[in-house]
Amino acid sequence: MTGRPTLAVVGATGAVGTVMLQILSQHADIWGEIRLIASPRSAGRKLTVRGEEVEVVALSEEAFDGVDIAMFDVPDEVSAQWAPVAAAKGAVVVDNSAAFRMDPDVPLVVPEVNPHAARVRPRGIIANPNCTTLSMIVAVGALHAEFGLRELVVSSYQAVSGAGRAGIDTLRQQLKLVAGTELGTSPGDVRRAVGDATGPFPEPVALNVVPWAGSLRDDGWSSEEMKVRDESRKILGLPELKVAATCVRVPVVTTHSLTVHARFEGEVTVDRAREILATAPGVVLFDDPAAGEFPTPADVVGTDPTWVGRVRRALDDPTALELFVCGDNLRKGAALNTAQIAELVAAEFMGA
Repeated sequence: MTGRPTLAVVGATGAVGTVMLQILSQHADIWGEIRLIASPRSAGRKLTVRGEEVEVVALSEEAFDGVDIAMFDVPDEVSAQWAPVAAAKGAVVVDNSAAFRMDPDVPLVVPEVNPHAARVRPRGIIANPNCTTLSMIVAVGALHAEFGLRELVVSSYQAVSGAGRAGIDTLRQQLKLVAGTELGTSPGDVRRAVGDATGPFPEPVALNVVPWAGSLRDDGWSSEEMKVRDESRKILGLPELKVAATCVRVPVVTTHSLTVHARFEGEVTVDRAREILATAPGVVLFDDPAAGEFPTPADVVGTDPTWVGRVRRALDDPTALELFVCGDNLRKGAALNTAQIAELVAAEFMGA
């Protein structure tokens, strides 16, 4: 017995689970057994992690026997049912769904921003924020620690992989339909070409942007927009923070981008903001517009940090900064942050 904790990856065969196995193979190997768990239809498949083939087992109560930490990368309803089961079996659950994020007895953790919160977990569950929130909160959190955040106005440009494999498949299928055509030059031509093949989106996403992500909430807001507000407040410990978000789906496979207007308690300078961002853990400052240098999804995809560019002070408000941020929604936006939380908890097990 090495004393290293046993880890379960629940949802190992999904889009995020696949990235998770890559990350576990790339990070320092602090784990004992890694158990791969998925739906019964995926049981028996073999996946590679840490250079070894591991057979996937079906999700069941017995699957959590002897598990110290369980990472859940599954739909909300599956987490809602099974995370408490795993916790009752003695595992610390790190959940990537929305099922527990706003539960007052479940900490919502970003290790670069509020690692201390992970230690207080009355239900044995720690929640991972939404991928949109995570794409900006590491940078915003670093600035908040220095300047004191008062207000956020953000617009997101969200990749289709945020809607799972169906989102990716839909975009690729639509791109085939429009490639090499003159579509996109008259009203409705793209929609007619795509027909009903809009997948998880209300409108065509190829040659288009769709100002909608998530499901309908009160007064015309979307669930994704409400998550940005509610989760930012909880992570930063600012329950009254003013937040306005507009979430937009764009024809990008993976990596969310956001414009951020952040207003602080006092006057800010770009030089100090750049110093903070350049040295903040998990942030890369990439900002030289004169040389054509700023983050784009095409360059950020597959990387771990939050990339920040276009840093400038608001023209009409000396207390506000404008930023453009990009983060891979399957890595930091999901799998990586989950893995980082699990590593925090593993350090407790190993007495670090």
